[in-house]
Amino acid sequence: MDVCEFSPSYVRGIAPYQPGKPISEVAREYGLDESKIIKLASNENPMGISPLARAAIEREIGDLSRYPDGNAFDLKAGISRKFSIDQAQIVVGNGSNDLLEMLAGAFLAPGRAAVFSQHAFAIYPLATQARGAQCISVPAKQFAHDLDGMLAAITPATRIVFIANPNNPTGTFAAGPEIERFLTRSPRDVVVVLDEAYNQYIPEEARYDSLRLLAAHPNLVVLRTFSKIYGLAGLRVGFGAMSPAIADLLNRVRQPFNVNSLALAAACAALEDDAFVQRSFENNRAGMRQLEQGFRGLGLDFIPSCANFVSFAVPREAGKPMGGVIFERLLRAGVIVRPIGGYEMPDHLRVTVGTPAENDAFLRAIALSLKG
Repeated sequence: MDVCEFSPSYVRGIAPYQPGKPISEVAREYGLDESKIIKLASNENPMGISPLARAAIEREIGDLSRYPDGNAFDLKAGISRKFSIDQAQIVVGNGSNDLLEMLAGAFLAPGRAAVFSQHAFAIYPLATQARGAQCISVPAKQFAHDLDGMLAAITPATRIVFIANPNNPTGTFAAGPEIERFLTRSPRDVVVVLDEAYNQYIPEEARYDSLRLLAAHPNLVVLRTFSKIYGLAGLRVGFGAMSPAIADLLNRVRQPFNVNSLALAAACAALEDDAFVQRSFENNRAGMRQLEQGFRGLGLDFIPSCANFVSFAVPREAGKPMGGVIFERLLRAGVIVRPIGGYEMPDHLRVTVGTPAENDAFLRAIALSLKG
């Protein structure tokens, strides 16, 4: 018998996560010049990285023969100062994705369950299935989380509820009072994971302080990342804020030295670069308006987004979804976006907000692609 047959069936049944296509792959596949390809597929920051983070990386390079600080003391101290939370409440991860895996490892197992929304981040079902736990996917309402439906879906076996806010790939957002109401009504023995990877892109008038909810809700975990507005996607660093008791559990399943030295140094510096964050935010809001205006001009429906991307609908032809066809045409034009048929959205594509020039190039390319 093949040795792989001895792997648990729930592991063998996992469909691997499919990341956005890298520029180098598209260049090879279509014979294109890498320098002329525009990648708007993975919700990266088109402004690059913080100058303070770049300088910190350069200072750290000379010590790469040493292991990183396994406790991430300096980064935890910086996060503590920035967000007014105790260091004992902070766990640092190899991207916030690492924290999702830690939470699944600490709380999920065969016979247990996790609740999440339809059209939510693909890692939630993957992390759940990898532990042999049951996935409870709640139908979305107009592409957004149905929080009442998610509350009703909780069973005695449920150990985690995942809420992405704003959600990827739809960009939809649940207002602060809605989240607080959900927490007040949810069972105290169920961990509520509030995944806020795109928190700093939320329009200023819609923002709320989710971290203040930790004091009243010891079952709450708030996740943040340095991959998005801080521009450190290639270094993989994120953090979670939670009760000290949950933090202690996660540190038991966390891999030793799970965040590398360059990532730790860059994240510490990025935390202090408020000017870079503000420039990135302003570029994103202006770019979102540019894309929305372009979609309206093309007669394309889109989902209003509070993140750094927007999902738009591609018209069907003879009743057939055309998302994959238009995605392919855009690739041939040197523009990479994200197909999201795997999120049960076969009519939609997701595009990251880029620079003004990148947004303009995408809009020109999509207009030509829709013509065939």
